[in-house]
Amino acid sequence: MSSISIPVIDADSHLTETPDLFTSRLPQKWQAEAPKVVLDDQGIERWRIAGRWLSPVGAASPAGEVFGPSHWDEVDPATYDPSSRATWMDEHGIQMQVLYPNIVALEGHAIMSLSDPELKLACVRASNDHMTDFCNAVPNRFVPLACVPFWDIEESIKEMERCAGLGHKGVVWAATLTKHGLPGTTSKYWDRFYGAAQDLGMSINFHVGVGYTEEEIGIASQRIAKVDPLDQATDQVRRTAMSFMANGRTVAGIIMSGLCDRFPDLDFVSVESGFGYFPYLIEALDWQWRNTGDYHNIFKERLLPSEYFRRQVYTMFWFEETTLPLLQVFPDNVMFETDFPHPTSLTPGPGTVSPNPADLVQRHIGTYGAELMKKVLWDNAARVYHVDAV
Repeated sequence: MSSISIPVIDADSHLTETPDLFTSRLPQKWQAEAPKVVLDDQGIERWRIAGRWLSPVGAASPAGEVFGPSHWDEVDPATYDPSSRATWMDEHGIQMQVLYPNIVALEGHAIMSLSDPELKLACVRASNDHMTDFCNAVPNRFVPLACVPFWDIEESIKEMERCAGLGHKGVVWAATLTKHGLPGTTSKYWDRFYGAAQDLGMSINFHVGVGYTEEEIGIASQRIAKVDPLDQATDQVRRTAMSFMANGRTVAGIIMSGLCDRFPDLDFVSVESGFGYFPYLIEALDWQWRNTGDYHNIFKERLLPSEYFRRQVYTMFWFEETTLPLLQVFPDNVMFETDFPHPTSLTPGPGTVSPNPADLVQRHIGTYGAELMKKVLWDNAARVYHVDAV
């Protein structure tokens, strides 16, 4: 194992789905409609759901290469095999990883398009069970997070409760519910769901891209691309960077909506969205809060935005350098991630400038000190996801 003086929880990584994940877990009656990997007319193995062609089987798993594999036999086993993943973690100085799925979370639009309501629910359950089995294969190395059928609040509560019983420590939630004809994230419509999550100690995790429409995920994954390569490259860089910051709007909404007042013990996490702009955002919210003319009368029953943030909102960083001195502003609200094995991840290889996460972490410890970095690398995530000390 790479030698690091502080244990590290990687608070955002992804579990690549095996081609038979759904077909092996769903009853025979749904085999024809089940999500599956199919060879397209260009000889590429791609996920196909409800007649929709999705990304190639390894598109979300380049793991340091230039492009994700087009065939399953080329996919790095560390992306889907628990023992291989644990070995990768040892080599890169990671003690534990918090796991997010790809298909059900990021291609949820395709699951929603299935005609049979029971099949949609079964796909979500199958994905959660797959993650449970993966985590149980190598105990004490992984933290599973549950996806829920957000289009159905009753079933979402049921699935969250089921997954909590299986050891999942949080829920993957969408910040773009209104795009699917549902009440907004901070609407009181969801209070029963949030109340159940608070009772279960399940955090609410807003991962970039979850809840995207078919067009949005098509652009983000480059399935919908521009003709000119330069235009495509510049557009992709711009869109990706701006998507990181999109969660700022979500966090501001959570803080200002009264949601934190209604659920003071519920943790909200902004995932794969970066950290550096949050100190400015929270300072701006405090400034506007105080600068409102009738502040003392309008807001007298409410905390400052920064107080809500410190109490129950979390974010994380991976590649950032220039903004890291600001960690001291919110030392108890920031976590570390690699995003392995996505294209944006801290995964060394020929297709990336990424350093080894172990080297990066050790350098940060030397720069910012062990006391601060222990909070960022371990304590904060351990608190949010109920991880015991090692």
